[in-house]
Amino acid sequence: MSTQNFNLPDVGEGLTEAEIVAWKVAPGDTVAINDVICEIETAKSLVELPSPHAGVVGELLAAEGATVEVGSPIITFVTDARDDAGPGVIATAEAPAPEEGGGSVLVGYGTGGGATSRRKRAAERPVRSSVGVIAKPPIRKLARDLGVDLTKVSPSGADGEVTRDDVMNHAQQASVFRNIETPEWGQVREETVPVPQNASAGLARGLSPAPASTPASDSRPAGDDSRTESIPVKGVRKATSSAMVQSAYSAPHVTVWKDVDATRTMELVKRLKASPDYADIRVSPLLIVARAVIWAARRTPMVNAAWIETESGAEIAVRHYVNLGIAAATPRGLLVPNIKDAQDLSMKDLARALNRLTVTAREGKTSPADQQGGTITITNIGVFGMDAGTPIINPGEAGIVAMGTISQKPWVVDGEVRPRWVTTVAGSFDHRVIDGDGMSRFIADVASVLEEPALLVE
Repeated sequence: MSTQNFNLPDVGEGLTEAEIVAWKVAPGDTVAINDVICEIETAKSLVELPSPHAGVVGELLAAEGATVEVGSPIITFVTDARDDAGPGVIATAEAPAPEEGGGSVLVGYGTGGGATSRRKRAAERPVRSSVGVIAKPPIRKLARDLGVDLTKVSPSGADGEVTRDDVMNHAQQASVFRNIETPEWGQVREETVPVPQNASAGLARGLSPAPASTPASDSRPAGDDSRTESIPVKGVRKATSSAMVQSAYSAPHVTVWKDVDATRTMELVKRLKASPDYADIRVSPLLIVARAVIWAARRTPMVNAAWIETESGAEIAVRHYVNLGIAAATPRGLLVPNIKDAQDLSMKDLARALNRLTVTAREGKTSPADQQGGTITITNIGVFGMDAGTPIINPGEAGIVAMGTISQKPWVVDGEVRPRWVTTVAGSFDHRVIDGDGMSRFIADVASVLEEPALLVE
């Protein structure tokens, strides 16, 4: 028997620290190689850490909620050296099992081919339930996580097997944003969010200077903390704040917007929803906006470019592909996953990709890889009832499009005022990369597609 320490690994995104969100094991538990031992939160995603050893859990060296530096020990195992097959393979919460001999690994621990092979074989064995549903174990886990009853899913795989797409499409019938009751005002009138010490506290909090005198009825003893709450800045919030400050103060932002008659877009969405080809796919106006942005970016490539600082000077990288980012409000904060090579997708495939992206983001299981390499972003503020906004550009990009709410308003058509479905399309751009004529032409193109989606038929 031997005692083995397991150090927090770099899960493949160059992180320096992570928070222990939840332990899945306790001292005395028996674990096998690749059993999930804990869930960690990095600056970009939730990640499940598998056990690199088979044996008994000794001691948990980090508490839930603690932020741990990469390389620090987090758990000990009591193992039998003969049974310890070596390190395991890292798996993000939504990723399939890695292929044998490849995939992401616990950096510094190797690939552990034998363990990977067993995991792969287990993941590839379809399992038939007592009621006749055929699905692989990862698909069953996905269904459990999303609350999907597999007996109600229409299978599309070989021999009637339920696939990942089948589960995702079924789950997408529910809206990404759920209506909730508005909570009543609590007793706390103010929340304080810690900011870096070198920042101006007043400006960071957006507070006005304190008045010279305070009414007696509003006074309180010094050191009374019962009316305030401090929220540590870490994880996604820490990464988001850093990225937004970097973008806002390094890229000169310019925003333009245009009101649009989106009536024909709404008619197209209605027809797609009624089409048998889209029976298991959630369709929304965001799909048409996404196609419009891809179409317009091809006509004005500089909105899809990026400003790059190099040792020899600055460069503008013009991407001839679109990794389309979709800003998503999730329980963990703002995430911006992107759809790789969106320009190559058909309308139906793009709809499926949006379905997968939004469900995964809503469940808080977006992987780091899905948030890297974006070229242009859409933020759908219309779901919150907002008409327009001036969004901050995602770092590494030159443009972001904000889609406002679509509502019926009076609109002049052929000299007559009629009720039409109207929205506002706004876009912020890096003025170092693109000039006013280019950004205006791009937004006008997006608006043209929303007014006449037939432009997408080429």
